[in-house]
Order: sequence, then structure tokens, then C-alpha cells
Amino acid sequence: MFEPILANYTPDGDDWTVEVTAAGESRTATAPGLIAARDAADQLVEELVPGDDVRTVVHTLEGDAYQFTSAYLAARLGRPDADPEPAAGPKPADPAPRPRAAAPVREAATGS
Repeated sequence: MFEPILANYTPDGDDWTVEVTAAGESRTATAPGLIAARDAADQLVEELVPGDDVRTVVHTLEGDAYQFTSAYLAARLGRPDADPEPAAGPKPADPAPRPRAAAPVREAATGS
């Protein structure tokens, strides 16, 4: 039976702790930064299920996959930490600009 692998990340100051659970076993690693912790998770997965060609790893930040994805992409793109909470709803759109009054169209004079 297929069982997903869970990699859960927890911030610890500037470092990150990642715990990978697979096949009823767990392994933990600490890394300096989220990108390094993600790499450490891959290594732990390989230790727990070596040579498994088909595997699904669910990455979570303190149990939340959305927060992990947001934080990981912000780290990869070198952006400041993104707001981990989704927006409450769409922002109201700016009002549409008023159309300008059409200028009279002049026909080009032809020289004959």
C-alpha cells in the first residue's frame, strides 16, 4: 500500500529543523536556512526509503503545506518572508479610468 512521506520543518532561530517520517520511522536534521533544510530532507528520505523510485513527499511548515510552499519560494527567490496567511479576499479594483473625449477626426488633405 502506498504511504506518503512527511517532511515537517520547524524554524529554530536562523536554523531549521526538519523531521522526515516514512515507513514507520523518523529521522531529524538541522540546517542553516530553509533551502539547506529542504536538501537535508531529501537526504533523510533517501536514508529511510533507499532506491524507492516512486515516492511522494509532503513538505509542511509546522504542519501546513501552504506555509511551507510560501516560505520556500520566498527563500528560493530571495524575497523577504512572504505573509504566510492567504489574503482574506480579492483586493477591490481601482475604478476604471474615464474615457477621454474623442477628438474630431480630420481627413488628410490630398494635393492634386
